Amino acid sequence: MKLITLFRLLYKKFFSKQESKYASFVLGEKIASLWYPKFTFSEYGKIWLENKDFFDFYEKYVGKSYRSADRKFFITSLLSLVDELPGDTAECGVFNGASSWLICNKFKNTDKVHHAFDSFEGLSSPLEIDGVYWQAGDLKATEDIAKRNLAEYKDKIEIYKGWIPETFNNVSSKKFCFVHIDVDLYQPTFDSLCFFYPKMVTGGLILCDDYGFTTCPGAKKAFDELMENKAEKIINVPSGQAFVIKK
Repeated sequence: MKLITLFRLLYKKFFSKQESKYASFVLGEKIASLWYPKFTFSEYGKIWLENKDFFDFYEKYVGKSYRSADRKFFITSLLSLVDELPGDTAECGVFNGASSWLICNKFKNTDKVHHAFDSFEGLSSPLEIDGVYWQAGDLKATEDIAKRNLAEYKDKIEIYKGWIPETFNNVSSKKFCFVHIDVDLYQPTFDSLCFFYPKMVTGGLILCDDYGFTTCPGAKKAFDELMENKAEKIINVPSGQAFVIKK
């Protein structure tokens, strides 16, 4: 960035009411790209970033780190696709309950039940295909925190503590319209998709939180393997998530 451009941006940031936000955005983009060239800003002025209700939720249940804000917001968007479908909802990998809260909130006035699965002991032992980023026990959350965050929907949710897939037998007779798989590793992703795919209603949606991340190669491999011979296509989105819609 040329020196004169820097001074122009600094002037606009501090002295221009109309262009201060945009100047801040450009400065942030330039500085971040110098530090980490692959750090990607998208376009300025996205409306969803001004959604106060969403960010009130996010800061309450996730905090001030906004790394997963785009993924959480995308969940709320996808849920609208299954509004009219029969079947319950599920999440594999609850952590502190933030995504389950979004699902429960969406269907709070329906008879749907949300089924939430987590070991509450962190991740299981990664396989070789999972790489070296994760270790057993990472992402450990407590059941008490998840229950507290989901307390307002306690009559709409069933929480199953234990390892996937052993706990799935609790819902073996159910049908589902929306399943969120967020377990980071190959084996639990494979087991979750194996179990839920045949239980999805037509038009039902399975969302994988980890598909597009170099930190989760096992999750992508599991999804690719399971869907290879299926009629549905995997839709990979820039947030790193991927989803399929059951035909």
